[in-house]
Amino acid sequence: MEINSRALFREKRHTERLIREMLPTTIAYKMMKNAKIEAEYFESVTVFFSDIVDFVEISMVSSPYDVVAFLNGIYNLIDDRLQWFDVYKVETIGCVYMVVSGLPLRNGSRHASEIARMALDIMAETENLGVLHMPNRKILLRIGAHTGPVVGGVVGNKMPRFCLFGDTVNTASRMQTNGEARKIHISGATMEMLRGDERFTMSERGQVFIKGKGMMQTYWVDSMVTPANNSRMFRTHLNSPQDPASSDTVRQKGSHAC
Repeated sequence: MEINSRALFREKRHTERLIREMLPTTIAYKMMKNAKIEAEYFESVTVFFSDIVDFVEISMVSSPYDVVAFLNGIYNLIDDRLQWFDVYKVETIGCVYMVVSGLPLRNGSRHASEIARMALDIMAETENLGVLHMPNRKILLRIGAHTGPVVGGVVGNKMPRFCLFGDTVNTASRMQTNGEARKIHISGATMEMLRGDERFTMSERGQVFIKGKGMMQTYWVDSMVTPANNSRMFRTHLNSPQDPASSDTVRQKGSHAC
């Protein structure tokens, strides 16, 4: 009887852990207590999307097992990096990875900075990675982000998912799809939040046509420097570094550090 009780307790703990990993902690606890879970409005968050450039082409010349192993490797790497930032992983769909900062726990005006730091970190971590079964081919990420309001809520009963809704999500996705390989493409709203943070260097991309939005002024997050040695940690424009005196560089006085 005691053995059965221990096994039941272990199974209960395992189930609770899985629920906490699938849903935000605050929502997971409510669900375990059978409490009503209502959608919540968040006035300002920053949503991040990334995808793998030429993923369809890679998939066409790869076995399904190779594709699964490839995605699992890159996803595990990104998953491990998230713990260092105030962000929440929403979901992965194919080669698209979605993260948000500013919910479920609000973090004031820090969400844009957290996403920018995370994006630069991921770019640096994947800089020299090759596709597992195609070692001569580099992994090229394309990242986009946008800042604005969203509604978050749990959808479904059998396999509940925490989903985000609103134009902010759509625009963030458009920043990613209209971006470029190994660059971090952000909207004007995200740039405005980062403008007051002296740790980042950004540059103007210019007017870009965004489906459903029309022409939008967008920007690149270029780099940041480590506070320890004041050296530049990473620059997304690897092949064409910005001239420090260029008029289209958006920066604050002094160094821009992480």
